Amino acid sequence: MAGDHVDVLIVGAGLSGIGAACRLRAKTPDRSFAILEARERLGGTWDLFRYPGVRSDSDMYTLAYGFRPWREARAIVDGASILLYLQETAREHDIERHIRFGWRVTSADWSSEEALWRVRATGAQGQVLELTCSFLFLCGGYYSYAGGHEPAFPGRADFAGRVVHPQAWPGDLDCAGKQVVVIGSGATAVTLAPALARTAAQVVMLQRSPSYVVPQPATDAKAARLKPGSRLGWRLVRWRHLLMQQWYYRFARRRPQAFKARVASAVQRQLGPSFDVATHFAPSYAPWDQRLCIAADADLFRAIRAGRLEVVTDTVERFTAEGLQLASGRTLAADVVVTATGLELQPFNGMAIGVDGRQIEPGQALGYKGLMYEGVPNLAVTFGYTNASWTLRADLCAIYVCRLLAHMRRTGRRVCTPRNRDPGMPLRPWIDFSSGYVRRGADRFPKQGDRDPWRAHQDYFKDLLALRFSPLEDGALEFSDPEPAGAKLRKVIE
Repeated sequence: MAGDHVDVLIVGAGLSGIGAACRLRAKTPDRSFAILEARERLGGTWDLFRYPGVRSDSDMYTLAYGFRPWREARAIVDGASILLYLQETAREHDIERHIRFGWRVTSADWSSEEALWRVRATGAQGQVLELTCSFLFLCGGYYSYAGGHEPAFPGRADFAGRVVHPQAWPGDLDCAGKQVVVIGSGATAVTLAPALARTAAQVVMLQRSPSYVVPQPATDAKAARLKPGSRLGWRLVRWRHLLMQQWYYRFARRRPQAFKARVASAVQRQLGPSFDVATHFAPSYAPWDQRLCIAADADLFRAIRAGRLEVVTDTVERFTAEGLQLASGRTLAADVVVTATGLELQPFNGMAIGVDGRQIEPGQALGYKGLMYEGVPNLAVTFGYTNASWTLRADLCAIYVCRLLAHMRRTGRRVCTPRNRDPGMPLRPWIDFSSGYVRRGADRFPKQGDRDPWRAHQDYFKDLLALRFSPLEDGALEFSDPEPAGAKLRKVIE
C-alpha cells in the first residue's frame, strides 16, 4: 500500500469525516480522496460509546447534515439511531469504498519542495502504511479514543465491586438489581443515571458540583405539525431549532441571572417545592461557561421523583470495600461505580505534525478561522460548537475546504498557508470553557487571536459569513504554486 497518493486525505470516519467526504464528492468531484479510520467501523463517537441510554443532547434537526435531513418527529434520539443515520448516509453517498479501516494516523510531514504531505499510519498488528496527499483534512474529533479521564481516587484497589468508565462500557455488565453510584454531573452522567435507574436497585448520581440541567421534550410537537418529512418542512424545522439555540445562548450570556432563575424554576416544578434545588441544581458558574445538560422527556427528574435515583452533592474521600466514603462522612454502598469523569482532550487527532522538518506544537499554534493554522500549509481541522450542534460547524468547515480546493484549481495554485502579519497580536485560549476536561487539556490546544480571521467563533451566523461567503483571498491566507522538485533539478542541470 506504500506509495499511494490522493488529492485529499480525511482522517476519521465519524460525523465530521463522513460529512466532509460527502461534501467533497458533491462539490469537488475532480479531486480524489480517501478516509483513514483507526477503528474497524465508521461512526466515531456514536460507535465508540455503548453505555446505557447514550444519546446526543443536541436535536437531530441540527445534528443531521444540511444535505441529508432528519425526517422524524423525535428530535433527541439514542446513539444507535445516530449511528444508523451515519451508516445510511455513507451508503447513499458511496463513501464506504473510500474508507480504509484499521489505520491509525501517527504522523504527517509537509514538504514544501514537493508541495505535499507524507502521512504515516499504523495498523492493529503493527504494520505501516505510508501515503501522500495534497491536502490533509483532520476530522477525528477533539478527544482521545484510548480512554477517558480517570481521577486517582484513594483506596480504589480496596473496592470489591466493579469500576467502569462510560467510554469503555463492558458488554457483559448488567446493573439490574444492583447498587450503582455514578460519579459526575455532566452530560454523560445526566444521561446514564436515569437509564440505569430503570433496572438497578438504586442509583446515586454523586456530583462534586452541580450542572445546569434543562428538561426538554424528546419529540418536538411543533416540528411534527410542520411535516419534517417534506423538503420545505425539514428546512423550517431545522432553522427553527437553529434560531432557538442561538437565541437561548445569547439570552443566557447577556442575562445570566434571569436565565439561572428560569432553569431553577423549571427544575423546581419538576421536583416539587421541598427539593433542595439550590444545592443540587444551581451551579456557581455562569450559564454556558460549561455546556448545558438536557434531560430528555425530564427522565432524570422523573427517576428522582420515583425514588429510583438520588442526587448527592459531595466529594469522594476514598473508596472502601463496600463503596465510597464521602468528605461529609456519609458512606455510599455500591456494587458498581461508574466514573463519568470526563474526556481526555487530544489536539491534531493525536498526530505529530511537521512542516519541512519543524514539529508543530499544538499549544503554540495560532488558529485561522477556527480550522487552519498559521504557517501550516494545506491543512484543515474540524472543530464543532460547544454551544450548539457539532455538525453545524463541521459542515461549514467542509464547505470551506471545498471552496478552497475549487479556488486553487481555478487559479492554478497548489498551496495555501495562513500568515499572521502581526506577531504582537494578543492570544486567547482556543476553547473558552470552564469544564474540567477543557481546563485539563487547554494548554495542549492551539490559541486564537483577538480579531478576525484569527478568531474561533462560537456563533453559527458569524461562521456562515466567514466560511461560506467571505472572500478566500483575504490577505491572511497566502496562495502559491511552487515549482516541483524535478523542474528545479532540471534547471540546475541545464
